[in-house]
Amino acid sequence: MSSQKINTKCVQGGYTPKNGEPRQIPIIQSTTFKYDTSEDMGKLFDLEASGYFYSRLQNPTCDMVAAKIAALEGGSAGMLTSSGQAANFFALFNICENGSHIVSSSSIYGGTFNLISVTMAKMGIDVTFVSPDCTEDELNAAFKENTRAVFGETIANPALTVLDIEKFARAAHSHGVPLIVDNTFPTPVNCRPIEWGADIVTHSTTKYMDGHGACVGGAIVDSGNFDWMAHADKYPGLTTPDESYHGIIYAEKFGKEAAFITKATSQLMRDFGCVQSPQSAFILNLGLESLHVRMPRHVENGQAVAEFLEGRDEVVSVSYPGLKSNKYYETAKKYLPNGGCGVVSFELKGGRTAAENFMKKLKLASIETHVADARTCCLNPATSTHRQMTDEQLAAAGIPAGLVRMSCGLEDKEDLIADLAQAL
Repeated sequence: MSSQKINTKCVQGGYTPKNGEPRQIPIIQSTTFKYDTSEDMGKLFDLEASGYFYSRLQNPTCDMVAAKIAALEGGSAGMLTSSGQAANFFALFNICENGSHIVSSSSIYGGTFNLISVTMAKMGIDVTFVSPDCTEDELNAAFKENTRAVFGETIANPALTVLDIEKFARAAHSHGVPLIVDNTFPTPVNCRPIEWGADIVTHSTTKYMDGHGACVGGAIVDSGNFDWMAHADKYPGLTTPDESYHGIIYAEKFGKEAAFITKATSQLMRDFGCVQSPQSAFILNLGLESLHVRMPRHVENGQAVAEFLEGRDEVVSVSYPGLKSNKYYETAKKYLPNGGCGVVSFELKGGRTAAENFMKKLKLASIETHVADARTCCLNPATSTHRQMTDEQLAAAGIPAGLVRMSCGLEDKEDLIADLAQAL
């Protein structure tokens, strides 16, 4: 599959039926798997053989879809999780432990920010947040002796900042740690971070990959490029014996191509159980089969809406990296030459009241907490997710009271613009 174009991989990657087998990926709706002997099953528990024994760890349907996503990203191995939050947590916690330190872009999804700064802090994992616009000197200054990972989002949600992947990869590698990039908004159709130096890629598959608001899920893809043994002292979980699996050393037994995902599956999925259901994986695969067709329309609609809004007097500012006026325009041209996504953020004059009135008048776009869907949806944080904050607190957090996040779906762009015009 590696030589085929990404459009073909979207449709046919991950599963090739043999003679007489189902053409569609089968849903293996089973918690357990039968073996003839205890010895056969024992080999699975010892990681001496490949196979399945309990769907809390692995399931064939999930693995087929994970293989497709890994192929799309150009990685060596992949796994599905129950959500994007679980994917980011697993990706970080797989190589971090009590006493570790993370360097992260400050411009990331709020839920991930809280995961790293609050929940993982309770586990003894520290973090230093840096601006995505920081200089290389400022970025390097954030590293510590105990830094174990660097994290960022290709296109941040909802700020829509564009990460300079090569800059963050250079810094990470110069300090002997991997770069983890959440690629949810562009998807591998519009950006493949591994090609720019990222080592591990995560996704909230709930968004564009599913594309229809039908199933929650996440994914992790390992590039297979980071040499764990070359930095053995930093990653004992991968380079020293795991006594819970009879002393196996993941980096030795599975090599740099499979060690990370094998450990995440056999340890973290075993203990946390954040598994994606086979039914959800099946639905996700249906979305993936049209991903390459849908993303250009999302980008086309996002660009048209952003350009329209930029010319309206009722709008204070528009954030969309496809606009020439946007500070990330040149960075986006480098990493996202075909466009990024369909999400547009804009601030209305009149603050909270104006945004609330605007949202009430929308007829085509629906008010939802969701984003990156076939149907256009939008959200005003000040009157919904962040309604407990004052206007002053919102401004300090970089979320103006009049901010609206609009996720442009697959409708006709002229209809979307007409809906915005009448609401404005």
